[in-house]
Amino acid sequence: MSRKLEGKIALITGGSAGIGLATAKQFVEEGAYVYITGRRQPELDAAVASVGSNITAIQGDVAKLADLDRIFAQIGKEKGRLDIVFANAGFGDMAPLGSITEEHFDSMFNVNVKGVVFTVQKALPLIPDGGSIVLNASIVDIKGFPAFSVYSATKAAVRSFARTWTTDLKDRRIRVNVVSPGPTDTPLLNGTFTNPDDMKALTSTVVMGRLGRPEELAKPVVFLASDDASFITGAELYVDGGAAQV
Repeated sequence: MSRKLEGKIALITGGSAGIGLATAKQFVEEGAYVYITGRRQPELDAAVASVGSNITAIQGDVAKLADLDRIFAQIGKEKGRLDIVFANAGFGDMAPLGSITEEHFDSMFNVNVKGVVFTVQKALPLIPDGGSIVLNASIVDIKGFPAFSVYSATKAAVRSFARTWTTDLKDRRIRVNVVSPGPTDTPLLNGTFTNPDDMKALTSTVVMGRLGRPEELAKPVVFLASDDASFITGAELYVDGGAAQV
């Protein structure tokens, strides 16, 4: 049976855990060679060990342009191209209006918005015509959850980028799509919702009555990255157990 990403070179930012790591595993299973990035070397080493082969980790922070330059220089030297970019790195902290600090605002916009912009822009010279870019947003880009205003705004920006970049890159036939997870069982979510009652309330917002699993997000990313989605661009795919749909 042919594999969906046979021979492709892929980059996944924020690839050491959660959705990023699950996607790295799926990409490798589908025949891709995968680069992952993250800020913490021990977690990257563990991720590489868990995948096993056809994967390279490069330590770096997507919010630091010099780190991105170093990451893409290494990929360019080693592989010469990038067929797939999954701009996955991001995080969300809660702060209700009235207690938003400048640090809260800057930290999230630096990673979730600036990091995505320059990850994609700096990758462009390595992406061949016909390549695929997938951005990780969130159902918060259309929902009004309390205390999530800054995080939600960053993800609304990510959704907007897919629309404008689709038109910017149409002459190169580079497709740009968004995957928007609902509540998903990742270290990031568990670190944000430490109170069991809060986690129970969050889970209750999901029509299917449970959290998503990282691999349930990874498979739709494989789809969007692959030729199976050859006529899909500028789209947002909600993978949320119905949370934002009904």
